[in-house]
Amino acid sequence: MYKIGVIMTIKQRKLIFTIIIIYTALILYFLFFGVGRPGAAVSNNEYQFNLIPNIFSYGFLTISDLKYFPCGFFELGNFAGFIPLGILIPMLYRCKFFRFISLFFLSILIIETVQMLTFLGSFDVNDAIVNTVGAAVGFCAYKIGFRFTNSWRNITFTILTVVILSIAVIGFSELLNKSFTKIEGPVIALHELYPSGNILVDKNLQSFEIGHEKNDPKINFYSSKGDNVETFTYAFGGKDIVLSLNYGIPDNASDNDGRVIISVNGQEIETYSNMDQVSSELNMDKVNELTITIKGNAVLWDVTIKEMKYWWN
Repeated sequence: MYKIGVIMTIKQRKLIFTIIIIYTALILYFLFFGVGRPGAAVSNNEYQFNLIPNIFSYGFLTISDLKYFPCGFFELGNFAGFIPLGILIPMLYRCKFFRFISLFFLSILIIETVQMLTFLGSFDVNDAIVNTVGAAVGFCAYKIGFRFTNSWRNITFTILTVVILSIAVIGFSELLNKSFTKIEGPVIALHELYPSGNILVDKNLQSFEIGHEKNDPKINFYSSKGDNVETFTYAFGGKDIVLSLNYGIPDNASDNDGRVIISVNGQEIETYSNMDQVSSELNMDKVNELTITIKGNAVLWDVTIKEMKYWWN
């Protein structure tokens, strides 16, 4: 068996070189002039950049990606769009993997820098990594696929290898994302936790009206009555949590003077006061201490907590 590079004719080399030039021009056009970049550059007066790599965000296409085309294809395009260059370049120029990847990554960094300096995009090291991974898949597919004297067999094996390697890379990316992305845990009713301080928890979940609309608490009900102030605190040990609650002042209250204050680690982050019924969900990171203060005629009901944690916790 012989590699195609050994028996490649001058005509074939010229054809591959032409394809590389045309394909590179198309990519550069998209990177600098596609998706309305020149128009956005007019109103952009500051450099945008990201120098910190994080988890790859591309993954297998979903129904929502198809529904919101082309937005759902953009990240995947950053990967798949550079696979052909990983095949074509080593066909034309013999090079080892490390040399190819190093030069390719350097070239992408230069392009990212020019995008930033011309305000036609941002410098994002994540994009550079994803582009280079796509080229690496193409390079490996070429080395595996082009091992026969028959051109059609070479092309078939290369395409098959691209598909297999792409599925493996995207699958690994999704696994990393799920492993290092926190998800919501089960819903926990607030009254099932143990607070410090006293709080009036009404176990008789009676209906009431706010703005002439009837409300039926399903989980719990909290109030303070008149001039009273009720404060209670929960310890979470630095966890990320989601607090869900319903707030309002009942129509039968003596007046509309009432307030609920949510504080995290001693700092007030949200206040509800003298307004119509509100349903709220608050995402809070690194919560050591959560304090809820109820004043006046304000009431809370169906208050729950969800812990954000990794799937393997």
